[in-house]
Amino acid sequence: MKKNIFITGSTDGIGKITALNLAKKGHRIYIHGRNSKKVNLTIEEIKTLTENENIFGFTTDFSNLTEVKELAKIVNNTIDHIDVLINNAGVFKAAAKNNNDLDLRFTVNYLAPFIFTNSIVSTLKKAATPRVINLSSAAQSVVDLEVLRGINEVSLQESYAQSKLALTMWSSQFAEKHKDIITLAVNPGSLLNTKMVKEAYGNHWSSADKGANILTELALSENVAELSGSYFDNDRGNFSRAHNDAYDQQKVENLIRTTEELLASII
Repeated sequence: MKKNIFITGSTDGIGKITALNLAKKGHRIYIHGRNSKKVNLTIEEIKTLTENENIFGFTTDFSNLTEVKELAKIVNNTIDHIDVLINNAGVFKAAAKNNNDLDLRFTVNYLAPFIFTNSIVSTLKKAATPRVINLSSAAQSVVDLEVLRGINEVSLQESYAQSKLALTMWSSQFAEKHKDIITLAVNPGSLLNTKMVKEAYGNHWSSADKGANILTELALSENVAELSGSYFDNDRGNFSRAHNDAYDQQKVENLIRTTEELLASII
């Protein structure tokens, strides 16, 4: 059965390759990016390469949380259902703060998918077996809630690692809250050959295809229904254990409460 698949941050890197892989299989793909020209070029490129005309796009800057909320409204009003949401959009080496004076890595890597996913739950639940795939990382560091709030500042590497653990912690909570949505956190692989990695480190260990291939597999696999809330580590090639804090109920609850309070104050 052909699926409606929405992939954030899909005009570059593993997001784009994943979109191409899934389009080749005939699925209806929704591209997302922050630059409308790149979104449109990506749509036309995928259509040409796959002969699949069911490729559509949305343009939103995930550093602006008000725009993220507006995107969710548009999606709910224009897409009948979403079978698979892949929260792939992410940043590492970018400006320190967003327009709300929040750390940009926390904003794009955690807060934006938190808002977007929670705001389109009704559209996800119209699918027969919906699933959400959140792009985590091997880099996971204890979340400082004062960094999340924009009060404390840490290095780019540290805030990136904290944002990815926050996303992983929320994934387990989302899976528990929405038992009818298969939810997975995925480390697609360390130092893949992507624009973000090149900007951050200047080199890579593996091809971007490694990450895109596991996202393609997990988006479609019928063998993950009982694994909702789990973490897939593509460096190991299997479902594995994330950072210990992902399983600390009190820390997860504190994170979610702080996140909700923060977002209530700004959007």
